[in-house]
Amino acid sequence: MSFRYAAIVAGIALPFAGPALAQDTSWCKSKYGPNDEIGAANLLSAEGVLEAAKLIKTGKTYALGVETNKSTPAYAPRTWNMIILQPSQVGGVTLGNTKTSYNDDIWNGWVGIGSQIDGLGHVGVDNVYYNCYLGKDFAAADGLKKLGVEKIPPIVARGVVLDMVGLLGKNPLPAGTAINKKEIDDALAKQGGLQIRKGDVVLIHTGFQSIATSDPKAFLAGEPGLGKEGAEYLVSKEVVAIGADQWALEVIPFEKGSGVFEIHQILLPRSGVYILENMNTQQLVDDKAWEFLFVLGQPRMTGGVQSIINPIAIR
Repeated sequence: MSFRYAAIVAGIALPFAGPALAQDTSWCKSKYGPNDEIGAANLLSAEGVLEAAKLIKTGKTYALGVETNKSTPAYAPRTWNMIILQPSQVGGVTLGNTKTSYNDDIWNGWVGIGSQIDGLGHVGVDNVYYNCYLGKDFAAADGLKKLGVEKIPPIVARGVVLDMVGLLGKNPLPAGTAINKKEIDDALAKQGGLQIRKGDVVLIHTGFQSIATSDPKAFLAGEPGLGKEGAEYLVSKEVVAIGADQWALEVIPFEKGSGVFEIHQILLPRSGVYILENMNTQQLVDDKAWEFLFVLGQPRMTGGVQSIINPIAIR
């Protein structure tokens, strides 16, 4: 799918991006070696899990994924359909002397819909992807031959949520509101002097998920989100993943001077940092659960670009 086509369908005006953006590929080499396919997930460790587990004080769990269905607002032309069947049971036929009956489901839709993790094979720079893998060499119609989501290990780490609604006093934040270094630092200070640590998962609460069902057109037309400076700042903190409660993580309309989905480029191909979209952060903020144990085991679909997910926060 072309980002340009999808953005035009969604009503987002994009500037022209010409060819030859990535002739110098020194920017894409992984510091973890020429065969690396998991990027910032290399920062995960058993020691980090044990440390993050100490944050559990109440045992309360939070589902960070939203429901996925045919009404879920999706980046065009993505769609979703669920079909329920009763195989070999036409007319109420049952199986065996115990009269077993059952339902099965067929999911016919795009993976990049609802709550999702963007794998490192999702976005590149001029067809060059993380660790300098070339799209022409690994992006096949029957699945990615490199950087597939099946390679992502379980992400179990300290999670931090940044309450930008509480900081900026608007709920939801207006589309086009950029979150950069100042906003990140101010939110951390306001939330008790939190620190972002190496190996963390950082979530951003903008309140924007609240309009996903009530006003899906406005939800898709633009959004508050991470700015270029903010993305580079979080990368410098060596985080594993960054997520938010809207559909693209980054601010739209794009910041002046920023390129088309440049935050995706900064995080995925340039840094190996995963993106979590459409996260349900409201309950964490309601409970002031600023830090927690984050747990994600994404579906291991061989060669997949993205996965629909429901991460769990435990505090």
